[in-house]
Amino acid sequence: MSPRGVATPDVRERLFAAAERVVERDGPGALTSRSVTTEAGCAKGLLHTHFAGFDEFVAELCLDRFARTAAKARALVAQAGRGTVAGNLDTVVLALFDSGGPAVSGLAMARPAAALRVREALEAGAPGFAAIEEAVAGYLEAERGLGRVPAAVDPAVTALALVGTAHHLLMTAWPGSPDPRAAVRRLVTALTGAAETTAAGVA
Repeated sequence: MSPRGVATPDVRERLFAAAERVVERDGPGALTSRSVTTEAGCAKGLLHTHFAGFDEFVAELCLDRFARTAAKARALVAQAGRGTVAGNLDTVVLALFDSGGPAVSGLAMARPAAALRVREALEAGAPGFAAIEEAVAGYLEAERGLGRVPAAVDPAVTALALVGTAHHLLMTAWPGSPDPRAAVRRLVTALTGAAETTAAGVA
């Protein structure tokens, strides 16, 4: 536990990771400021030192994870021609469901103040589903140009279907509901076409 007066490095990420572990292990109902700081092994008041309140903490956690997934999506275009299309898309789309993502997002939506903070941040330009969708469309356009996605595939519509489905599953999942990853993988395969091929020389 960090003693008073000693700086805690990367405190935001430390608290975010602790919150994800609590949700994944015990469910969203167990997530409180005390459970987070206890899991993180830090002083009880540390969360409120860095966030205006628990609603702000939950909102910032969601926004941070959206931003991370958006960054992965933006990096997709550099993977065009490498690996498999489905595998590359899985890395991005399924990242939204990592570490209790559905439960954390559901918790945010169940807390009006947190939901408002998330919505206002996204409207102000914070990276979220729109940024992910745009990046996925750009990646699919590049792969279609390489012939690894059928010419009939519409990159924008496919990206909308993938990200829209992920958004729906993320916002409507509940503790104990079926894992959505298998359905998302089937959708990725169906939308990108079974004819995709692995880039020559790439395992």
